[in-house]
Amino acid sequence: MKQDERAPFVQALRRARMSAYPPGEFVEQESFMLAREIRALAGQAGIAPGVSVLDLCCGVAGPGRFITRELGCTYLGVDFSSSAIDIARESAGDLPCRFEVSRIPPIPPGPFEVVLLFETMLAFPEKETLLQEISGALTIGGRFAFTMEEGLPLTESERERMPDADTVWLTPLHEMLTCLERVGLVVRWQEDRSRSHRAVADSLTEAFAADATDIAAQIGRRALEELLAAHRLWSEWLREGRVRKIAFVAEKTETPRAKSRTSQRRAATIGTVCLSRVP
Repeated sequence: MKQDERAPFVQALRRARMSAYPPGEFVEQESFMLAREIRALAGQAGIAPGVSVLDLCCGVAGPGRFITRELGCTYLGVDFSSSAIDIARESAGDLPCRFEVSRIPPIPPGPFEVVLLFETMLAFPEKETLLQEISGALTIGGRFAFTMEEGLPLTESERERMPDADTVWLTPLHEMLTCLERVGLVVRWQEDRSRSHRAVADSLTEAFAADATDIAAQIGRRALEELLAAHRLWSEWLREGRVRKIAFVAEKTETPRAKSRTSQRRAATIGTVCLSRVP
């Protein structure tokens, strides 16, 4: 069973997910993020009442609905999974949320004041193509808030170990900073969340294993085994430093065409400084 058929997974994993997160930290996210991290990232991005927000790869939109409920923004969530969007629409109730089913890219043209991309940057092999579209959809001064899995590309042996490896495209930090700069986005804030995400990965693994019989009955033994294998790998790689989880807010300061070669050289130098300051 593929996770594009979202309803069985949401139902099968819900009890384990609710037990795995600390009290108050589960908001129907399908990731390692905690509710307080989602709220903090939204705050750093300047989301507030009336701010227009585009949430890419929103899935069932647990974080998006949480942000809309907490901060009162104008929200559009987009995902390629029609079953995930069906769940998002039903769960949104009276919240001022809209949803669209669409492959990404392309993305809605906007303009938007904030674009979100939580926990799915690694699914895009061509990062710069996506970032160009995001930049084009933002207003000048708009913010792009996202998380990324930072590291060198997977080796062949690592790809053999990782289920659905065709959706895992790691990126070194310096390459991401360069891509952002090329499309007119300047990093204003960043935070390493590797330790907390490893703890969540471990907790989810334990919860899924404890509820294995019930979960397997709903999604199948193979899907459960792949889920457990992926979570154990992420925990291992985060523990060893093979991968880092980093959250960012980048601001659109100008259109890429307006940038001179001098400003690009200056930005490259700043990017190197930012890289050296990351713990």
